[in-house]
Amino acid sequence: MKMRFRLKTGLLAFALFLNAFFIEANTNHTTNNDPEKDKVLIYVLKNILTRGHFVVKDMNDDFSEQVFNSFIDGLDPSKRYFTQQDIKEFSKYKYQIDNQLLQDDLTFYKLVYGRFLEKIKNAKSYYGQLLEQPFNFNKDETIDLDYEKVPFASNDNELIDYWRKQLKLQTLSRIQEQTELQKEKQKKDKNFVAKNFKTLEKEARAEVLKNMEELYIRIEELEHEDWFSTFLNSVVGAFDPHTTYMDPNIKDRFDQRMSGKLEGIGARLQKKGIYTHVFELVSGGPAWKKGELEPGDIILKVGQGEEEPVDIVGMRLDDAIKFIKGPKGTEVRLTIKKKLDGSIETISIIRDVVQLDETFVKSSIVEKDGKTYAIINLPSFYIDFSDNNYRDSAKDMEKEIERLKKEGVSGLIVDLRNNGGGSLKTAVEISGLFIEEGPVVQVKYRGENPIIKKDEDPKMQWDGAVVVLVNEFSASASEIFAAAMQDYKRAVILGGNQTYGKGTVQNILPINQFYPNYEKDLGFLKMTIQKFYRVNGGSTQKEGVYSDIAMPSRLSYMQFGERDLEGALDWDKVAQANYKRTDSYANFADVVYKSKERIANDNNFKLVNEYAKWLKKNQDNTTFSLNYKKFFKENEMKEKESERFNSVFDYQSNLTFTSPKYEKALFKSNEDLKEKRNAWHKNLAKDMYVAEALNVLSELKLKQKSELVKN
Repeated sequence: MKMRFRLKTGLLAFALFLNAFFIEANTNHTTNNDPEKDKVLIYVLKNILTRGHFVVKDMNDDFSEQVFNSFIDGLDPSKRYFTQQDIKEFSKYKYQIDNQLLQDDLTFYKLVYGRFLEKIKNAKSYYGQLLEQPFNFNKDETIDLDYEKVPFASNDNELIDYWRKQLKLQTLSRIQEQTELQKEKQKKDKNFVAKNFKTLEKEARAEVLKNMEELYIRIEELEHEDWFSTFLNSVVGAFDPHTTYMDPNIKDRFDQRMSGKLEGIGARLQKKGIYTHVFELVSGGPAWKKGELEPGDIILKVGQGEEEPVDIVGMRLDDAIKFIKGPKGTEVRLTIKKKLDGSIETISIIRDVVQLDETFVKSSIVEKDGKTYAIINLPSFYIDFSDNNYRDSAKDMEKEIERLKKEGVSGLIVDLRNNGGGSLKTAVEISGLFIEEGPVVQVKYRGENPIIKKDEDPKMQWDGAVVVLVNEFSASASEIFAAAMQDYKRAVILGGNQTYGKGTVQNILPINQFYPNYEKDLGFLKMTIQKFYRVNGGSTQKEGVYSDIAMPSRLSYMQFGERDLEGALDWDKVAQANYKRTDSYANFADVVYKSKERIANDNNFKLVNEYAKWLKKNQDNTTFSLNYKKFFKENEMKEKESERFNSVFDYQSNLTFTSPKYEKALFKSNEDLKEKRNAWHKNLAKDMYVAEALNVLSELKLKQKSELVKN
């Protein structure tokens, strides 16, 4: 508690200092009572970061160079806009950005941003002219897509040639794709008449042009605030990769992911050209219940209750969504163009709280060798900080385990694959469901001793066998849980060689709290304020959690994870917490050994390992021929090579997965949920990683209570 108070006290003092600064500024400059928003953001952010970030970082020349490179890469990652002449001009500020930021000077940003806008305008003429005429596909030339190594174009002529090669590759890829489709059609239909190369080339260029025009419609919708956010993220990201600036729209989406809910109509939307299309309806949401709105419909106008509707054609998607979303119980009237017949209709929908079910805990039951087991899928450690009564992952896990116990399951698989984390609080509480009591994780602010987060409830919700399934995408809170289960010897950790390796904690700060007199919404700063450590003292930062049983995956040889991020904080350790291992299993080592032997001798896993090597080889090859014959030959070779991996994920376990009884009762009124669960169960039956997790689970033998007492 003491350390948390110190951090808040420091930030409060800074807020009071800022307030005093701006009162003075407003007193001396009465003609400008509202300082320029960009400068306000820079001033506030740099002071919050230097006072509150976990790392004490000097804003020096190294910092300046990092911001310089990051901002230019953020604007022009494919080197389509800037030339070496531009970079040379920008470089006079390469080691001055730190000084400019300290003085709230945006000279560097304004120069680069202004030039970027000019280049965007030029680009439209580049791709338009280049796509007017057929490309010369007989020319023997190549393109390298490793843009980190490719230099910026030396001049405008070379820049246009970069564009030509990129557009030529896109066109060539489409020709190749359509050629393959035609071959498939000819196999099925002998009367099918294939188009010649000239026709395919013309159609491919037209498709590339259409895609480019749609892309630049979206680019032109972006405003100064969007591009300035890129610059701000270059600044804050120089402290560490997980410190980010979030404008209000981004924050809304972040809250939705964390809580698994939103207030609105329950429709996922996407922009196509100037129109807002309905992409998908959220099962159980207001639009889904009403039954009048369908995927593919185009929303033309939006009205609030009886108010005059607003035309959203040509409007930015984010802005259109603001009109469509709204508080629970309010009415929105949508003027839509139906996908099926093009008719125009007006639909009235009463907004409500929409639960995003795919973010919530779900479970499946399976029988193996006469025993019943369950797999619990936890997509994220979700929580709604604004509503204590709303569901969260810890409450849902406790409830799900209780339901499964009533169905007589004798072992649990907790599936954390692709779980990127979430709430630290729920990670501690969920860990507590599997141990009697004790420390779960250690959390450390900069310059302070670690705080030990404990499970203080002696109740163990589940005292049976546990396997935790992870992969390279399991991160943050997932790693807290997996590490605790591993350190207590409470579960077998099974998955990729190691998890993602994110051992830092972020706090989200509303920037306006540091400048309360400013009327506009300044957004939020997601800032790294802590690192967390296992109860054994080691950090999960960069290292992640090493699996007790490592299984080959398609990512086995890829550069992936925290350790591959530029600027990631280093691994370190603190003193071990005082905890007592449960050592729950009488045969832990034997089960791990047998599983490793099975995996090493399994042809399916051998093939996955070879597939991973092949993917890595292709990832490293970034050069492509732009000669038609060579391009097709290279693709044919890759296609032929890939054929031996066609069966890599054709595994079938012959196990039958079903929903728990309580969920089956819901299927009568929710056919959509039934279909989603059936699809999930079919995938589980084809999942070789789940099958091996069940093998391990079925072999684990719990120690007798007398043995646990001795230990």
